[in-house]
Amino acid sequence: MSKPKKSTIEVQGTSISILSVPGGDYISLTDMVRNFDGGSALIEQWLKNKDTVLFLGVWERINNPDFNSLEFEGIKNEAGRNSFFLSAKKLITLTGAKGLIASAGRYGGTYAHRDIAFEFGSWLSPEFKLYLIKEFQRLKDEENDRLKLGWNLQRVLSKINYRIHTDAIRETLIPPAITKSQATLVYANEADLLNVALSGQTAKQWREINPDGEGNIRDHAPLEQLVVLTNLESLNSVLIRQGLTQAARLHKLNEIAISQMRTLLTDTSMKLLK
Repeated sequence: MSKPKKSTIEVQGTSISILSVPGGDYISLTDMVRNFDGGSALIEQWLKNKDTVLFLGVWERINNPDFNSLEFEGIKNEAGRNSFFLSAKKLITLTGAKGLIASAGRYGGTYAHRDIAFEFGSWLSPEFKLYLIKEFQRLKDEENDRLKLGWNLQRVLSKINYRIHTDAIRETLIPPAITKSQATLVYANEADLLNVALSGQTAKQWREINPDGEGNIRDHAPLEQLVVLTNLESLNSVLIRQGLTQAARLHKLNEIAISQMRTLLTDTSMKLLK
């Protein structure tokens, strides 16, 4: 499992951890029961319930293609008996379940996919569940707002740098007394120079690969590429004024794009915008 992104929400005075991984958002059941009488024993008590076992089985069949349904049938048949015991770790080990996470260490405790955590919340307290959903949604809304802010900021910066870029093209590459269509061709060629340096393809090639895609190649660029694009536009305007050929600029800009993308993809401040 990839390194999780950890967030925290507060529900009725209880601090609850959330792990965001490629499979979705997982909420700490251990934290959820912290202020309930019975504490962590409530998790095993809930897992022992036959209705819970049936719910978990349905969730896994819908969301987990690797779920061991045959092994789960044995667990389901035992559920409800006085001697029946089921822990998250046991379910994961026997069936390959992915709806629960049982781990030690920094992110230790029992976590459940939000679908399952909300179901557990209903079992604990309907009121607690409603506040849990409300705070979870607030967290997701804030994350989306940060993403939109970062995206819009980079779009604005890209447009500003585009003006700097086109000014350098107009002053250096476009000779006097040419037609408007000729000037447009030069601008397009330089825009594609950046596209190739950054993503290895021209705008036309992107459209051929994505015939049903809306907008253009830059509309579909991730945040990291938009950041690098604003830098490349500024750098290219400098290289143009220095008199470098298009081939030399492409080679240099591509090297810079690779270096900057490697840096951004491991930068923690960029990850906060996602």
